Amino acid sequence: MTAVDDEQPARSGTAMAALRQGTFRRVYTGAFLSNIGTWMQNVVLGAYVYDQTRSSSFVGLVLFAQLGPMLLFSIVGGMLADTFDRRRLLVTVSATQAVLSFALAFVVSGDGIDRWAIVGVVFLMGVGQSVFAPTYSAVLPDLVGPGNLAGAISLNSAQMNGSRVIGPAIGGLLFAQYGASLVFSLNAITYVFVIGALLSVTLPDVENSGAGESRLHRIALGFRIARNRFPVGRCLVTMVVFSFLCLPFIGQMPVVADRNLDIAARSTAYGWLYACFGLGAMLGALSVGTIFANTPKETLVRAGMVAFGVSLAAFSWLRAPAPAFVLIVVVGFFYFATVTALSTVLQLHLAGNERGRVMALWMMAFGGTVPLGNLVAGPLIDATSVTTVVFPGAIIAIALGLWADTRTDRPYAH
Repeated sequence: MTAVDDEQPARSGTAMAALRQGTFRRVYTGAFLSNIGTWMQNVVLGAYVYDQTRSSSFVGLVLFAQLGPMLLFSIVGGMLADTFDRRRLLVTVSATQAVLSFALAFVVSGDGIDRWAIVGVVFLMGVGQSVFAPTYSAVLPDLVGPGNLAGAISLNSAQMNGSRVIGPAIGGLLFAQYGASLVFSLNAITYVFVIGALLSVTLPDVENSGAGESRLHRIALGFRIARNRFPVGRCLVTMVVFSFLCLPFIGQMPVVADRNLDIAARSTAYGWLYACFGLGAMLGALSVGTIFANTPKETLVRAGMVAFGVSLAAFSWLRAPAPAFVLIVVVGFFYFATVTALSTVLQLHLAGNERGRVMALWMMAFGGTVPLGNLVAGPLIDATSVTTVVFPGAIIAIALGLWADTRTDRPYAH
């Protein structure tokens, strides 16, 4: 049973087919408006911390506080998503995140920087996100049906990255003029949109596949599936390596802008640089459900990984701002086209009552591994240079493109 609406048909699996579902449109729009606020906060948080400390190591620490909980709590969040009412869970977490955003605004409103208060509040927000992310991913098939899942994932990735265009542009402008506190307060208010959208829809009850099992066994289900299904395991391993070794440049973007491109972290230009990256990511995500809708997603993963590596390698050697605004669009395009295709391959191999726990592993691989990479990358950048860290990651991405074969006709190597 799903919450899919009966509307005019469109070609199955495309972004347009997913958009024709009214329930999906409402939740999609609410999430998009809320995510604009989230990306306003994300880009300003990194810029504020670097502007106050001039330390790439502390930028890495704050990113670890923000995304590190994905490693610790996503698997629990996935278990909750497969056990309890998903809508109520999403509403509760969203309301909590709004309160924490107001708390962060209060912490940065004084003179100077209270480092550990910032780390503490951001960590609590990371815990909330580790529950929200796998639950929201598990809800997508309920909104569109399995036949339109690829289009829904493409659109969802596009709205995440569309907000990454709008949010940083607005956030960079407001930060330069009014400071970080106002930006974080506005983010808190935007949670009203996603809460209202979720309260306006009805979702089916979760079929609890873990009835009679202990909590430990329920949590372990995702690992058992990854071990026994080749495409699932290969997708997750690919994402772990990609996130840890190839993506630290995203968290260190204010450092890259300052040291390589002579763009101040507290400037409108930095907001536009991040917005250009988000624009490329949005277009890359949309391409999976539009121009590449009929292309095997397994092929997109491998080709996209190689193209991402080549473009990132070129970006790591740039020292002029003007071409950087163009090239970062290309980097963003191949980055999220690859991630969206990989996520689609993964989800097409999952049943509805498995999705929450396996998508929790995806969140751990995608979001949880990035901060570990930044904890390593920050001190390395301080000791050497940005290019010394970013360029090897680009070469590893090219190698991953040659290895990341997720076809189902490949035997699983135990």
